[in-house]
Amino acid sequence: MTKTSASNLPEVKLFTDGGCSGNPGPGGWGFVLIHPASGKEKQASGAERETTNNRMELMAVIRGLEALKRPAAVEIITDSVYVGKGFSEWMPKWKANGWRRREKGRWAEVKNEDLWRRLDQLIARHSVQFTHVRGHSGHPENERCDKLAVAAYQKFLRKRTAK
Repeated sequence: MTKTSASNLPEVKLFTDGGCSGNPGPGGWGFVLIHPASGKEKQASGAERETTNNRMELMAVIRGLEALKRPAAVEIITDSVYVGKGFSEWMPKWKANGWRRREKGRWAEVKNEDLWRRLDQLIARHSVQFTHVRGHSGHPENERCDKLAVAAYQKFLRKRTAK
């Protein structure tokens, strides 16, 4: 989707967060999707038994974009430098290099390539911009997403301690 066509698209804000208890460990993701023109909101969360923080940060964005029923001008607000830099700096290079990256002078696989490829497919439908916020700094929607993510993976922590 080109930036010039964004003016005809509905505007939405997608707040996301992901986290883990241990890295790797039980992890969760959460998103809050807001349509400012109508005030409508949607939120969701999920968890995995054994994952990484970066995977959960990506999953939050992916699940939020999957929740959109039609193309939109999406502002993704996240505390994840990994997701923001990956989208704006790294992914274009990975794609140009056949989804490989340079590491110590050699080609290496892209970590979380499956999720980056899925994100690439999803953002192609929308006009997307990333905005970075500081985590745990009192940003209301970011704090809300963090609570969703933590609550989602808590079920795995309870099962660990119950054994």
